[in-house]
Amino acid sequence: MMHGGGGGRGWWALISQEDEDRRPSVDRALLRRVYAYARPYLGWMLLVLAIILVTSLIQLVPPLLYRELFDQVIPEKDISRLIWLSVGMVGIPLMASVLDVAQRYYSARLGEGVIHDLRQELYEHLQNMSLRFFTHTRRGEIISRLNNDVIGAQSAVTNLLPNVVTNTFSLVSTLIVMFSIEWRLTLMAIVVLPLFMLPVRRIARILRDIRREAMEYNADMSSMISETLTINGALLVKTFGRQQFEKDRFRNVNEKVRDIGIRRALVGRWFFVGIGIAATIGTGLVYGVGGYLAIMETISTGTIVAFVAYLIRLYMPFSALSNIQVEFVTSLVSFERVFEYLDLPVEIEDRSDSVALTRAEGRIRFENVSFDYMEANARLGIRVRQGPEGDNGSDEKAEDEDTPANISSRRNALRDLNFEIEPGQLVALVGPSGAGKTTLTYLLPRLYDPTEGRILLDGHDLRGLTQRSIAAQMGIVTQETYLFHDTIRRNLDYARAGTDDAELVVAAKAANIYDFIRQLPNGFDTVVGERGYRLSGGEKQRLAIARVVLKDPRILILDEATSHLDSTSESLIQQALEPLMAGRTSLVIAHRLSTILAADKILVLEEGRLAESGTHAGLMAAGGLYAELYETQFRGRA
Repeated sequence: MMHGGGGGRGWWALISQEDEDRRPSVDRALLRRVYAYARPYLGWMLLVLAIILVTSLIQLVPPLLYRELFDQVIPEKDISRLIWLSVGMVGIPLMASVLDVAQRYYSARLGEGVIHDLRQELYEHLQNMSLRFFTHTRRGEIISRLNNDVIGAQSAVTNLLPNVVTNTFSLVSTLIVMFSIEWRLTLMAIVVLPLFMLPVRRIARILRDIRREAMEYNADMSSMISETLTINGALLVKTFGRQQFEKDRFRNVNEKVRDIGIRRALVGRWFFVGIGIAATIGTGLVYGVGGYLAIMETISTGTIVAFVAYLIRLYMPFSALSNIQVEFVTSLVSFERVFEYLDLPVEIEDRSDSVALTRAEGRIRFENVSFDYMEANARLGIRVRQGPEGDNGSDEKAEDEDTPANISSRRNALRDLNFEIEPGQLVALVGPSGAGKTTLTYLLPRLYDPTEGRILLDGHDLRGLTQRSIAAQMGIVTQETYLFHDTIRRNLDYARAGTDDAELVVAAKAANIYDFIRQLPNGFDTVVGERGYRLSGGEKQRLAIARVVLKDPRILILDEATSHLDSTSESLIQQALEPLMAGRTSLVIAHRLSTILAADKILVLEEGRLAESGTHAGLMAAGGLYAELYETQFRGRA
């Protein structure tokens, strides 16, 4: 959609500008696709149509009662028939109102059901997207698709379908009755109908373009709100003193939203002005010709009264149908935007013959593994977006330069890696910043697939295992701990649903966090706040460790960065990690000398290649890159 500063629009990094012409158009294929979501609710649809037909027939009766009143009852002074006519004039609208409420209820059931299915499918599709999708797409953009666009699509089903049927049947039935009453006045009424259609085609195209533009601006506004009015965003803005900059940036987009809204309202109003002029001309012709025929005593006064009542039923449906064409075209823009996301390819998915690994031993083997972010992006048609401030489209903090958000624009993140890890081994990953350590740890749980080579787990290619079974075998503790805005209990329970208090206590004690939790007023039911910001960095990381303890994985992946923590928190975390790694295959991005010295194997990465591997003593004796890193990074932390 739009760039961070509200400037030129593009499809972020997901769809390049060259793909604009390939967006869905309002054609039969699109309509069939929309209908596919309504098909399961065909019974509700038929019921709605039946109620609409009955209501439309009932509403044809009142003008006939008016004619009977003026032509027969009043001249003949028939009190008995007058009472019955009065009852009919009250009862018929009441009956029509009750049927209208029923029609609204069932059409809402239909529309809400369709949108529920569409939103659920979109959410599930996005859940299946790889990590790459989320590092290239703003949070607000995704929220806009799930909320604004899906709600916009709802009107196409909930409102437009009943309106089309109602107004079409009303128009046809009214014309039949009008011709049966007085064909000359009917011709006068319909002679102006072509005037209703003149502005429709052009207005529909203009409003469709305006609708898409407005959605893009609103998506951009949602992104700015989600980026700057969250804990991380607000902290960044305040600490850099950029409040005025963000206010101005938001005002720029906000003004565009305002202006496009004014333009849309003005175009729509001119459309209705044109429709109103056509209806006024038709009404004047009927009054003029009808009055002349009444003076010549060719028709009765009651016929004119009835005819004018039917005239409203003729012009209102025709006007509505003209507007429906405009509304339908513009509402399909919402479907187009939702389908754009649904059509994004799922990069990583289970094969039909995928095997579920029940319990892994923990033997890992990398065979000629290479990974190129740019090549992987190109396979999906993804182009890395650079924002106006030099960002990469991600709103996450980058504590280490070697993160997916930062390296997704680099080539050759990993090159021809070959190594093996035996079950139960502790393997330390070391290397300069940007060497590919984090990328390696993201390949193992299959958050990305290698562009070349393969990764084996217990002899199985990861591509041949179900993603769910891979996730069940692995526990990951990252440097940036993510906690939901919920209680400690719910955050821990996320690892394994249905855990009881005793299990929570055991896990909390193992992670050296139980004493802290016990001192809280609400214990495990304490709310941690947005992203856990009510807790310190060390407390959040120990909760993350407790969460992994509950999961009890066979393979552990750790980024043990503790340089930003105080010595007490670092000590507590180290005490929690040692028993956690016991008996498990552990792959650790090592930042502490104690971890490196305890490692069974050290893998030294440099520019994506495996520069050295071995034990601490052997690598020090070799006097290579590891020895240099030890002298510059680790000796001072001993």
